[in-house]
Amino acid sequence: MNAKDETPRGVFARLASWSHRHRWAALGIWVLVVVAVSAGSGAVGSDYRNDFTLPGTQSQRATDLLTRHGAMQAGDSVQIVVKAPGGLRAPEVQRDLRAALDRVKGLPSVVAVRTPYEDAAAISRDGTIGYGTVTLSGKSEAVPKEDVRRIIDTARTAESGALQVEAGGDAARGAQESEGGAAEGAGMLAALVILVLLFGSLIAAALPLVTALFAVGSAMGLIVLASRVATVADFTPPIMMLVGLGVGVDYALLVFYRYRYELLAGAEPREATLRALDSAGRTVFIAACTVIIALLGLVALGLGSLQGVALAVALTVLVTMLASLTLLPALLGVFGERIRRQVLKRDAKARARGKEPGAGWRRLATAVQRRPVPVLLVSVFALLALSAPALGMRLGFADAGNDPASQTTRKAYDLLAEGFGPGFNGPLIVVGEGDAAAGRRVQAAVSGADGVAAATPPIPSRDGGLFTVLVFPETAPQDEGTADLVHTLRSDVLPEGVLVGGSTAATQDFADTVSGRLPLFVAIVVGLSALLLLVVFRSVLIPIKAALLNLLSIAAALGAITLVFQEGWFGVPPGPIEAFIPVMIFAIVFGLSMDYEVFLLARIHEEWTRTKDPVGAVREGLTATGQVITAAGAIMIVVFAAFVLSPSRMLQQFGLGLAVAILLDAVVIRCLIVPAVLRLFGRRAWWLPAPLARWLPEVSLERPETPREPARTG
Repeated sequence: MNAKDETPRGVFARLASWSHRHRWAALGIWVLVVVAVSAGSGAVGSDYRNDFTLPGTQSQRATDLLTRHGAMQAGDSVQIVVKAPGGLRAPEVQRDLRAALDRVKGLPSVVAVRTPYEDAAAISRDGTIGYGTVTLSGKSEAVPKEDVRRIIDTARTAESGALQVEAGGDAARGAQESEGGAAEGAGMLAALVILVLLFGSLIAAALPLVTALFAVGSAMGLIVLASRVATVADFTPPIMMLVGLGVGVDYALLVFYRYRYELLAGAEPREATLRALDSAGRTVFIAACTVIIALLGLVALGLGSLQGVALAVALTVLVTMLASLTLLPALLGVFGERIRRQVLKRDAKARARGKEPGAGWRRLATAVQRRPVPVLLVSVFALLALSAPALGMRLGFADAGNDPASQTTRKAYDLLAEGFGPGFNGPLIVVGEGDAAAGRRVQAAVSGADGVAAATPPIPSRDGGLFTVLVFPETAPQDEGTADLVHTLRSDVLPEGVLVGGSTAATQDFADTVSGRLPLFVAIVVGLSALLLLVVFRSVLIPIKAALLNLLSIAAALGAITLVFQEGWFGVPPGPIEAFIPVMIFAIVFGLSMDYEVFLLARIHEEWTRTKDPVGAVREGLTATGQVITAAGAIMIVVFAAFVLSPSRMLQQFGLGLAVAILLDAVVIRCLIVPAVLRLFGRRAWWLPAPLARWLPEVSLERPETPREPARTG
């Protein structure tokens, strides 16, 4: 091998050369980083905080008004829901319940305690179900979970054969210990099986997984540390794990597959590493940039609860990219010779069987190119049909009615619905400035509105300048009728200056805010990603095609989760889609879809640059990448789909949406629609106006010298 072949040709090859040459130092650095951040995060602990404030919305203005006037409703509460089949007014029941609630009064974070016996409306008509209210010192996300658990445990000391005690409310839901799911383990095991089948070697299969685990471990520790100085939501870690494992294995696989390709082309392990990073490494870098751009687009939504999640997941993607570009070359330096022997041995067996490399993918590409219009029409029609349910998607948040039947919050929810009606679980808090007379007028107005089951007398604030009326809808908090009632009260019933707040109204405000800002978010993400592809591939049609197809796969994924979680397919309890799920899925899937887009088009562009044959370039590009794209897609699908096993409804929706999107993208779009579209485009696919060509910078994904085709790919 001459000196020219061994000379790195780009920054990624130079980085790989250092990692390969100083493999033990590179491995030591990564081990040191993981140990340091793990030890540091373990020492200081996490401080995850949810930020659901929405400045400018009615619900937030109502909360601010309550806080300013010192009203107890400014803080969240824990509802102590009780049921006594023999009647709540039985002497022994009253004695035990009052004693337990008296002990609750002295606990931290408790502002006030109201027993069921202080308000006739707090006991059902048949006298068997009632509720007490424990008012907290702040919003549920600001109250320590340990304090809420002590409140629940203390109240439940009143339980006996004659009295059932449960706890409800947002604070109680947040304090519940979630059961640990087996999602991560199941996903990693399935990924290992796919990699072993792909490479025929446990060592080769383990390298992408080891790379992903190092990256995810480092990122998790960094986010724990970041939570001490910034607002990071408590549901961030599982999302980071979900995306980090999928992306980490995906990026490492793309590099490793090119490394294997170079070994079969006759390169020695070191040169194969440099060539792989000089080509696939650039692809990984561009793909990671598109994911990060898409995630940072969430900042444009201005939703505090999502900004921290977006930054955390973007950091995870950045670390996984760095691991693929530095840790993987070091691992290849350690195990390169052994992997080379296994790759060549497997190739020899395939050659002995007369197996033609990529024959199936070449036949598929040829068949698609022979009839591009029917393939395109059928594929697009199927995706549009699956996308249709997304038009009726209703955004909201899961409440206690979606909790497992064994949890105390679900039992409290069911008891309240049984004793007082379904709307009692999501009261609206109507707030206005004025005296008791003004409050009674508001109570009379809302009591006569359609969809209202009951309204309480006005509750004055401590300073007497504010009144609060609790409005109970006829429908459950998640029902569409409750959302309509919020809008009706605000627009048609209540006078100017009277606000509708509470958690149910805040949920609707959040959903409305997301819907209103979604077009700006989509425009930013699509525009920046298309601009990146324009620079990389120097084509006008390629970025437009990529953007439209990515939007199509995302719409189909949203349609699928609408059918399952909103319409209740496959026995899933129906309810709204978590309000932030569509934007999170859009950001992540749009970026991940670019992985396969860039990887496939890089090989097609390489062939086009070499041969100037648009038909042959598409065919050979798909032949060379079809296997790795489907394998990478399969790994991401099993990792994402494993999160359907999670006890969290939010993670179930997230996992299913990502899995469906990647399945459609890797199989239908990349293997069918893209070849068909490029066949119809022909040479026009790579057209770029001359003035624009002079203005754009030169960015190349592939090395000028294309490696020779291997005799076999196994």
